[in-house]
Amino acid sequence: MANRPSQNELFAAVDELLAGEPELPPPTERAWLREAAGITQARLAQVLRTSTQTVKNWENGRSEPRPPRREAYLRLLEGWAAKHPAEPATEPVPETFTGPAPTPQQPAPADEPADDMAPASASSPRPHRSASAASPPTEAPRATAASRRPARPTPAVPAADARFPNGPLAVLDGDGTAYCLGGVLLDCPAVTIGQLVEWVLKESGIGQARLHRHGKDADPLIVLTASAAARFGLPERLEDRRGLRLAEDHPVVKQLAKARWKLTQRGFGPWPRIYRPAEAGRRQCVQLAVLPWEALDTRAWGDAADLHPADLARVLGVFASRVLPPRGSTAVTGLELMTALRPPTRPVKDETTGEWVSGPNPGALARPVDPAPPEVPQEHPVAQGWEGGFLDEEACQWVRDPHLLSDEECLLPWAVGIDINTAFLAAAARLTVGLSGPVHVTVPVFDKKIPGTWLVDLSGIELDARLPNPFTPTGLRPEGPGWYTTATLAYAEELGCEVRPLEAYLRQETGAYLDPWHDRLKDAYLTTTADMGIPIDKDADPAAFLDAMVLHKTYAAADNTRLDVLRAALAELSATRADMSEDDLAALVRRHRQGAMVLSAIKSTVKGGIGKLRERPQGRHYRDGERWPALERPTWRPDIRAAVIAKARVNMHRKMAKLAALTGQYPLAVLSDCVVYASPGPSPLDFLPLGSEGTPVYGTFRVGANPGFCKVEGAQEMAWVVDLMEQGHNPARHIKGGDAVADEGE
Repeated sequence: MANRPSQNELFAAVDELLAGEPELPPPTERAWLREAAGITQARLAQVLRTSTQTVKNWENGRSEPRPPRREAYLRLLEGWAAKHPAEPATEPVPETFTGPAPTPQQPAPADEPADDMAPASASSPRPHRSASAASPPTEAPRATAASRRPARPTPAVPAADARFPNGPLAVLDGDGTAYCLGGVLLDCPAVTIGQLVEWVLKESGIGQARLHRHGKDADPLIVLTASAAARFGLPERLEDRRGLRLAEDHPVVKQLAKARWKLTQRGFGPWPRIYRPAEAGRRQCVQLAVLPWEALDTRAWGDAADLHPADLARVLGVFASRVLPPRGSTAVTGLELMTALRPPTRPVKDETTGEWVSGPNPGALARPVDPAPPEVPQEHPVAQGWEGGFLDEEACQWVRDPHLLSDEECLLPWAVGIDINTAFLAAAARLTVGLSGPVHVTVPVFDKKIPGTWLVDLSGIELDARLPNPFTPTGLRPEGPGWYTTATLAYAEELGCEVRPLEAYLRQETGAYLDPWHDRLKDAYLTTTADMGIPIDKDADPAAFLDAMVLHKTYAAADNTRLDVLRAALAELSATRADMSEDDLAALVRRHRQGAMVLSAIKSTVKGGIGKLRERPQGRHYRDGERWPALERPTWRPDIRAAVIAKARVNMHRKMAKLAALTGQYPLAVLSDCVVYASPGPSPLDFLPLGSEGTPVYGTFRVGANPGFCKVEGAQEMAWVVDLMEQGHNPARHIKGGDAVADEGE
């Protein structure tokens, strides 16, 4: 029998244990502390000299930091904890604070329910018919005795939420079958829109958990097919083609009013939202999408509206789970995603009364502000009478003067267009923007760390005419003083130019507002790309990536009724799939076609969301100088839109300049995120340089799937491209062939 230890020995062992590695707070608390300090994961990774993915792993509990980073990380967390003490665990945060609360002077936007709708979600009984069981609730992290910190608000609820066992949305057919994500089928007994809303809120189990702890759960989305719309008495098409809504005296609208349901200011259009004021802090709101009224724009969703309801539920459900349940157009969804990830308000404790009140959320856009006169469209109220010029930070559209083409270029057989993957999304990463209103400064000293709008004369700078001028969207030399964003002037300094602003509108409160938006959309884009079998690793073989892209496009464009044509096309690509059955091949075509729809919607969400930051007035009755509803949003920020577009344009020019310096190759034309080069072959790999080890040269164009990398836009004979240039046309607009037009961005 072992000797019994003495008390001193036990105390020594305990002291040794206590002197071991310091214990970190739980992963959820680490994320809370970082966000409370207004620091992004990317910035924290930079400080600790690690990767952003590693920081993500620390905050979701997948891994733990090791020395020496562990001690530095703990020191940082303890410093943040001292600056941002938590609410006492005995004081529950009211449910009404989980979403933005407009101030009394701020009217609710036209597409939002009234401000008495406190966010919450209804608990739902077991649905009538389901192919999957509800997921068990996730166990909360257990508090450790060593930390003894007060309880903090928990982060976003995981996707598998017991309150919403049937996913974020359903596609409803005319026979009452509701198709959900994952093959779930529900029986919907409703025969009126009012009954449908009641069923969705009380029985369906449809919805999605909030993306941020201070946000609100997503309203359940019900997509109505043509037969379902007819079942509820909706017309085949909207007669009001301008207002795109049912008349107030339509029977369906009157039925809703009689049942005490309300519509937002949009009315009953392709994307109506139906709600009642919140009861006991419980949100009551359902979003509908009416397919026969063109709710799904073909420019973003392709032919998704023509899919079988089960397939459409999968396409929309995958998008919803990776991005956000659609709230309207992809532009509206892109803007809503910004707010969902950075809610404008959070609960704070009033030190004088001890009550919980609504306060600004650090790092978010908390209230509407009027931008500076040069930042707004000319019809904006603050621009009336303004004669000082306007900001013109737009995507580049430029064609090189044909007289500057060399003989060597003209003799090359090919012109190849390369497209920058989600260029605006890449530009949004780690972009510092202003969070507060502008402050006018005369004769300021330029500082590239301060977001703002600066008046500078860059017309005297001589640059190579074989490259587009980076300071204007036309690619032509500026003609005098102009207004520029910080990103453009920082690049001018990078080129060796002396920047002397005459005046500026600067913002004192700053932050990387778009970082969570960028991270979620980037993850969605890459995850969906990987689903298609396309390599997404940054170090993936460029040739393998290009081959996979060709194969994906071949499948996505195939006709399921002519699989023999597909087999012939695959044979030409050395991908015969001779051993694949007709059913398996058809399933592969369906998978790629639906994946292409999701990818298209994600890219449209990026561009549309950025464009929505500068939404213009609509309606024939508008007069210059009048305010329009979008101006009452905290997210009406044309200065942020300009900063993103300017950074994207600068990023592309930097790569073009680096390529020219290394190889002597200059672009033929540029259109937004597409640039055309003369090439000895039809692939980007035929003209892009490689390093000594066969790897891409840093700072030039890189072929790959990641945002900011490039892929093939198209290839044409060089003689055809030169002919277009001599006629004054932009070959980047037609490089795909035929009458194809490259997307010009916002």
